[in-house]
Amino acid sequence: MSDSQTRTAAQPPTPFSPPPGAGSPGIVFAVLALAVFISTLDVFIVNIAVPSIQASFHGASVADISWVLNVYAIVFAALLVPAGKLGDVIGRRRVFAAGLVAFGVGSALCAASSSLGFLIAARVLHGAGAAAVTPTSLGLMLPSIPPQRRAAAIGGWAALGAVGAASGPPLGGLLTELSWHWIFIVNVPLALIALIGTYRVLPEIRDPAKPPLPDLIGTIMLVAAVSAATLGLVQGSVWHWDVRVIGCFAGALVLAGGFVARSARHHAPVLELGIIRVPAFALSSLSAVLFYAAFSAMLLGNVLFLTGVWHYSVLRAGLALTPGPVAAAIFAPFAGKLAQRIGPGLVGGAGALLFGAGSLLGVALLGLEPAFWTRFFPAMLIGGSGVGLALPAFTIAATSTLPPHKLATGIGAQTMFRQIGATLGVATFVAILGTPTATTVIDDYNNTRWFMIAAATAAALALAAIRHQRPNPGAARPTVPTPAAAAGPIHPGRV
Repeated sequence: MSDSQTRTAAQPPTPFSPPPGAGSPGIVFAVLALAVFISTLDVFIVNIAVPSIQASFHGASVADISWVLNVYAIVFAALLVPAGKLGDVIGRRRVFAAGLVAFGVGSALCAASSSLGFLIAARVLHGAGAAAVTPTSLGLMLPSIPPQRRAAAIGGWAALGAVGAASGPPLGGLLTELSWHWIFIVNVPLALIALIGTYRVLPEIRDPAKPPLPDLIGTIMLVAAVSAATLGLVQGSVWHWDVRVIGCFAGALVLAGGFVARSARHHAPVLELGIIRVPAFALSSLSAVLFYAAFSAMLLGNVLFLTGVWHYSVLRAGLALTPGPVAAAIFAPFAGKLAQRIGPGLVGGAGALLFGAGSLLGVALLGLEPAFWTRFFPAMLIGGSGVGLALPAFTIAATSTLPPHKLATGIGAQTMFRQIGATLGVATFVAILGTPTATTVIDDYNNTRWFMIAAATAAALALAAIRHQRPNPGAARPTVPTPAAAAGPIHPGRV
């Protein structure tokens, strides 16, 4: 055995060492990026197809169709952390691949849906697949990326979420012009390509400590709590805000309290309450809930406004929404770099305020008469710039103070909070909008925009409260904290 072989044998791999059998970092990132992009894209791509889906299922209201959006986000949110923990137990590549299969099969079933109930049921499988892909993707990526490139890789991973989420409406508009079924059909070959790449270039990674399986009862309680709150909001106007709505909200509070109490006692909780005690993580998660509530309401609201008030076709509406995603894609990469210099709280807070300013322009400028270039375009450009600044900042703020062995858990938990915010945002939008009439339609849509402004402003205040820890200029600052800097031993794959 040579000296180099002896040294290699004597030194076990660190948790962030490239695992045996891994492809090049660029190829690994490409495979994971494709999977993360399509799973994030599908949180929002359905928004643009809502009018077409509603038209194809006669008698369905906006409230009914909103469950196509909400059930995906609820399942996605509830299974994110359990899926990441399950990957540690049985293998991250295995869970990642299973997620791609579920996502592809769920997409095919959505495309084949002949009833609204079947479509909503298929979206459950669809969301479960996305939940398995998202947390394991980061756990598979980090060990294959050199230390000096990890910050850029994490920023790119976060930016994929920003671009994927914001690209949903314009891409969905193009596909819906053929048929709304195509927004699901297109996922099948993309998931298959990612699945082939998974087994060709990604190594298997698991935690040798064999952690316990995630809490199943806690997961069910979280799903039930978010579903109850969403049901109360969506059905509020239909039920005239009577005792049934109060019962939904009360049930949601009881279930949420039980979920927190169980998480505090369980040996493998869905949400580790310890990371919530980290101020930067808690504030960034709160701001993520608030901002995603505003963001998801904006995406659905703009689609319905353009198609229902200005009577745009779905294709034209999708193209009209393009300036926002373009602005987000341009600003997202700079947001990550700027956040490391001046702090993610300031960058994300500025982004949230810009988003609110875009919504405020909507209140001031948008009326019954279509005026894209002089009224809608400026609002989308400013709001989209805010999205690009805000979304990467959440991830950076949440993970900047966490030790390496909590990184994947932190990102999974914060992504869970984002999807909960998205669900509640859509539900709140439906509750505020109600059933507009010809005389109240502008006021009704403006009321939803005031909700977006309030939520975005609150998100900005929460982000601004995050203190930025400046690096010591006389010392080298590692891109990702080294194992020695973390509390306790670090193992490959531990989250």
